[in-house]
Amino acid sequence: MAQAEKLLDPTGNDVRGGDTTLAPRLRSLTGLTLGLLGNTKPNAEVLLGEIARELSAAYALGGTLTYTKGYFGTPVEPGQLKEIAGSCDFVLTAIGDCGSCSAATTADGIMLERAGVPAVAICSDSFLLSARAMARAQGFPGFEFLTVPHPVASLDAEQIRQRARDVLPELLRILGVESS
Repeated sequence: MAQAEKLLDPTGNDVRGGDTTLAPRLRSLTGLTLGLLGNTKPNAEVLLGEIARELSAAYALGGTLTYTKGYFGTPVEPGQLKEIAGSCDFVLTAIGDCGSCSAATTADGIMLERAGVPAVAICSDSFLLSARAMARAQGFPGFEFLTVPHPVASLDAEQIRQRARDVLPELLRILGVESS
């Protein structure tokens, strides 16, 4: 007898599909655990690491935990989502630098918010439309995410550091962190 194939929903929709409630915003990052969710795209983890370094230098973070998705083109797996939500106070996820990974990165941010964890998804500006389309498909058309100039994959270390520095003010605003 033939095995039934598991059909994946690329939008990551669940029963809370129309929920546009954000997780509580942060006032401070002091003592909080940052989660970094990379998606295996070139320079995704490097960009997240640079942002984490910048945040660690400016705020007394409690720690940083790093996670990597199994596949860049689909949302984070439920088990990994649960693990991240149970271990991190806020999460950064990156990078959307193509159509499917931009959509998946946006879905990851939305799913983390719905799990009660403030999250910021980072996509490259060339795929803004894909990210917005996923936010609409998730029932959260006003979901805020960050964009960085495209491309990201081909950047050198200094260019990545500059991208990280450039996004910090918007990242902090989205998280609700008060300026120091």
